[in-house]
Amino acid sequence: MKAVWIFVLATVTLSLTGCRAARLPHPSGATYYVDAGAGNDEREGTSPGTAWKSLERVNAATFKPGDRILFKRGTRHLGRLQPKGSGRAGSPIVIDAYGKGALPRIDAEGAHLETLLLYNVEHWEVNNLELTNNGPERQPYRAGVRVKIDNFGTAHHIHLKNLFVHDVNGSNVKAEGGGTGITADNSGDRIPSRFDDLLIESCRLLRTDRDAIAVRSEHKDRQTNWFPNRNVVIRGNVLEDFGGDGIVPRGCSGALIEYNTLRNGRMRCPDYAAGIWPHSSDSTIIQFNEVSGMLGTKDGMAFDSDGNTRHTLFQYNYSHDNDGGFYMVCGGETNKGNVFRYNVSQNDGHRLFYITGPMTGIEIYNNVVYTRPGLDVWAVWPGGGRNGFADSVHFANNIFYLEGRAEYNLGGITNLVFENNLFFGNHVNPPPDIRPVTGDPLWVSPGGA
Repeated sequence: MKAVWIFVLATVTLSLTGCRAARLPHPSGATYYVDAGAGNDEREGTSPGTAWKSLERVNAATFKPGDRILFKRGTRHLGRLQPKGSGRAGSPIVIDAYGKGALPRIDAEGAHLETLLLYNVEHWEVNNLELTNNGPERQPYRAGVRVKIDNFGTAHHIHLKNLFVHDVNGSNVKAEGGGTGITADNSGDRIPSRFDDLLIESCRLLRTDRDAIAVRSEHKDRQTNWFPNRNVVIRGNVLEDFGGDGIVPRGCSGALIEYNTLRNGRMRCPDYAAGIWPHSSDSTIIQFNEVSGMLGTKDGMAFDSDGNTRHTLFQYNYSHDNDGGFYMVCGGETNKGNVFRYNVSQNDGHRLFYITGPMTGIEIYNNVVYTRPGLDVWAVWPGGGRNGFADSVHFANNIFYLEGRAEYNLGGITNLVFENNLFFGNHVNPPPDIRPVTGDPLWVSPGGA
């Protein structure tokens, strides 16, 4: 079995990394330099020796395709960065750093709702900035980075890379509006708006409240207002000590969430939160992520396929030490066609698989679950009640290696099939399995991942 797992993981990894496109050079435009120490806003800003000084000077300009705005490393600005203008296909406007030393730092200090705001623009690339927004008191909707389009239509090519976003003290209450480290929001009562080619990559987020990374859309009602974001990629980010949810794509079609590391989430919010979960989205792929340390059991699991999602695929993820469990499916009849495969859970608590509400078509196969001695869990738990229960749920080829104690509650789920699963350890009321396997899988150093 080990040889097969290693072969599959290696093959998929190579196929994904081998097809990434090479980065093409940008056509030339003007380059502007910003130096908070030695700059002067009265100068032209087109060389390090004639650099601008302030964010206000940058915000006053309207940039053109191919332009570059470079902030000097080791400098610090107070306020909000809100540049204007749009690039075009193949010629984006770029924000980056120059010189040596620490990333250029921008502190909004709670005086603005966000530290970086891209509003109704497209074809932008923002790289290598440090951004904070820590006010004297928590405030709803506070963010480190906000990309916002409203009555815009389709906004193309927004890339955020290598940003360090930290200490954003938004509200930790979802009903108040929460707060977010990096958020992309689209709306429009006259012109439906969405993102096409939104990339958030290789960013580090630390102490962002309530959430770390979120995509929000007002156009997510399938019957009356469906205009989903497209080509959304959230890749290779490190999220630590966030107050509520980790990564939440909403109103997207074909979003890709991969190679992210989430540590210590739901640390401060009083309401429900999970690690990575799509909402009102189709064909989301969530793969090669690691989620650990989700606090508490108001959800508190690593992964969740939430309401109004279709054909969500979770694969090759690693979940460990999450208080609330491994995987939840919820949200009612509009949640259909989930696949959860080739994932690993180690020492997750409470409810390993939580299937709540009248969803249909759930495939859970080839996953590995391990719990340490003394850890008592519900291996499978159904929810539903007056809203109804799930239908057509299939568990196949999973390994449940439980050195703690696990109970199963399968009541209410219809057309539930267990097939060829391995059960080892202390299982209470294990489910009927068409071809159960009960022998020792002979793992080397179980629990030592």
